[in-house]
This record gives sequence, C-alpha cells and structure tokens, in this order.
Amino acid sequence: MTVRRWIEYTAAILAGNGIYFLVLYPSLGKSLRHQPYRFDAGLALDFFCCLAVYAVIRLGALHARRQLERRRRRPTA
Repeated sequence: MTVRRWIEYTAAILAGNGIYFLVLYPSLGKSLRHQPYRFDAGLALDFFCCLAVYAVIRLGALHARRQLERRRRRPTA
C-alpha cells in the first residue's frame, strides 16, 4: 500500500461524505437518511458516494497517465 493510495482513499471518503451530508442529506427522505450506529439505506448511499468519488479519482489518474505516455511517444521534429 502506497502513500499515494492512502491519500486517494482519504480524499474519496472526505469528498464522498461531503457530497452525502452537505448536498444530498437535506433533500433526502427519512428512509434514506443515515441513523448513527445502524446499517441502513443511508449508510449504503453514503458508501456509494465515496465509491463514486474514488472511481473518478482513479479514472482521472489513469487518463493522466495515458496522456503522459502519448506525449512521451510523440516524435520530436
């Protein structure tokens, strides 16, 4: 496990929780609001927010790596 991966995990968790609690939570119905110390639909929705942010981070890193490889392969005139 690298430090970079831990930073990605932490950023995904913080951003995912921020999206869930600051953006989605106020407009959700009672059944989708997470109740502390319970496994419920709100916890699952919060998890999927974090997972989606992590996927965006990983896809962005993959895209950046591919772009860098293309630039390195490009012949210089």
